[in-house]
Amino acid sequence: MTQSEHVLRMADLRRACSILLDETERRFGDEVDLSELPVDYYWSLDLEAAFDMSETPTGELGCGQVSDDVAEIAAIVRRTPEDVIALWHDLDHLAGVLRLLAHLDLPR
Repeated sequence: MTQSEHVLRMADLRRACSILLDETERRFGDEVDLSELPVDYYWSLDLEAAFDMSETPTGELGCGQVSDDVAEIAAIVRRTPEDVIALWHDLDHLAGVLRLLAHLDLPR
């Protein structure tokens, strides 16, 4: 790896998200009706365990819920600048929604 591959630039991440969300909107429209989806719950691995490669996770598999993730995203956009942001919590809900979009695009 080169030195530049060891750096995550927020501008690059923002641009990649923009490109991918634009394509998602092109494929699925500007809204995804959750009531029409055959999924709501999904398997989730605890963040600590997910990044601890020293041992295989055991008993730490949890359950996430797309409808809860979407509700949390709606709450995030309604926040005021004074509200506390818990990145570990909010990004995990965002990741759940992004994984749903990836799941919807799986080859069938």
